[in-house]
Amino acid sequence: MHIEPGLVVGAAKLALGFATAAGALAYSAKLAVDMAKKDGFGRTASRTLVATLLVLSFFEILPHYPVGVSEVHFILGSTLFLMFGAGPAAFGLAIGLLTQGLVFAPADLPQYGMNVTSLLVPLLAVNVLASRIIPAKTAYTDVSYRQALKLSTAYQGGVIAWVAFWAFYGAGINAESISSVATFGAAYLSVIVIEPVIDLGILAAAKALRSVERSGLFHSRLFQPAA
Repeated sequence: MHIEPGLVVGAAKLALGFATAAGALAYSAKLAVDMAKKDGFGRTASRTLVATLLVLSFFEILPHYPVGVSEVHFILGSTLFLMFGAGPAAFGLAIGLLTQGLVFAPADLPQYGMNVTSLLVPLLAVNVLASRIIPAKTAYTDVSYRQALKLSTAYQGGVIAWVAFWAFYGAGINAESISSVATFGAAYLSVIVIEPVIDLGILAAAKALRSVERSGLFHSRLFQPAA
């Protein structure tokens, strides 16, 4: 999902990415504050820290490879959402991405706003979708494969859509850019197939280890219904 350096150039064009990222971060901050009011600042901060460490490990350890206009990563956005909630997951993605840029890939920093937008806006969409397809009486450890697939498809589809937007925004719509975006999108579809299986595996492990519920490191909805 990283926009390749040089694809979008010029301060004016790069500014749009930082503007959209600021909007996504502002709404994510509201969600994090809402969680802090309910569960406490310490627990919310701890969830954000763990999410950040996981995101950094996803980017650096899990397989990733350049395809077309971007790179294919196992971001596991819907997994982070189910485990930690939208606010901590969003800031985990944003801080993890920033840390990666500062420490491992400085060339990605000019594209940071675009990359944050590509990660956070789909996550915020997943937050809305989850409230509609997962009944309030259902804990996240009890979601079905179909529900997990819908969340993963929404997230990864959103990432693909935003990458396509930035690619066309930077390079224009032509045969080469269309081909490059199509190649990336086709490769990224493999993540949609794999991620729901990972989601269910992690949720099953969490359900078997009920003792972790008392740690406060995970979203309360992971173990308890909303109503």
